[in-house]
Amino acid sequence: MQEPMYIKIHNQIKKDIENNKYKVGERIPAERRLALQFNVSRMTLRQAIKTLEDEGVLERRLGSGTYVASQKVQEKMSGIMSFTEITKANGQVPTSKLISYRVTKPSLSEKEKLQIKDGSSVLRMERVRSADGVPICYEVATIPFSLVAKFSKTEIATSLYKTLEKSGGYEIGNVIENIGAAIANENDAKLLSINKGDPLVTRRQITELSNGQPFEYVLASYVADRFEFTFSKSNIK
Repeated sequence: MQEPMYIKIHNQIKKDIENNKYKVGERIPAERRLALQFNVSRMTLRQAIKTLEDEGVLERRLGSGTYVASQKVQEKMSGIMSFTEITKANGQVPTSKLISYRVTKPSLSEKEKLQIKDGSSVLRMERVRSADGVPICYEVATIPFSLVAKFSKTEIATSLYKTLEKSGGYEIGNVIENIGAAIANENDAKLLSINKGDPLVTRRQITELSNGQPFEYVLASYVADRFEFTFSKSNIK
């Protein structure tokens, strides 16, 4: 099973950061230099950088470059609803367009977030989620393949949570979400029918089964003026 080149680059840069080759707040080398270093096209290099940005490992500063991100304030939220459930609750019709769907090796980040063993495979699928035919978000969801191997592609891509609960007998547990902001690149703009540079709301999500085992790692980008997150909190002191 061949690991995609952008994942190899992602893993190497992440290792370099963990080994303090690049420190928090430090600018990493320019794209041209990194592309030469890894002997890849600028497009492949950008895909690796974008994944690290989505994960919150790197941050791009307009007119300045790309830096190792500082730790951001995070708030844990309880309760979970799938995109399908949220859309239906708003009286809209949810649809999904599958961009890619394949079983592959996990990246270092995916391996860490999903707590999976060496040699394990993951299912990585990219989807554009829409409400009433209007593109709302582009997401990359990664799931341990052993958990979903017996289900069909349609079952997983259409409604993962419902499939796990009704067909697999699993119980969905907690979710940890990190919300941020970004601007659309060329790929985002094309997939979401927006303009390059338009504002996006980003979400990193780890979803657990009731026994605490992580089963889904999601990186998602939402069109800022088409979707909003609403949070409620009790016992505020």
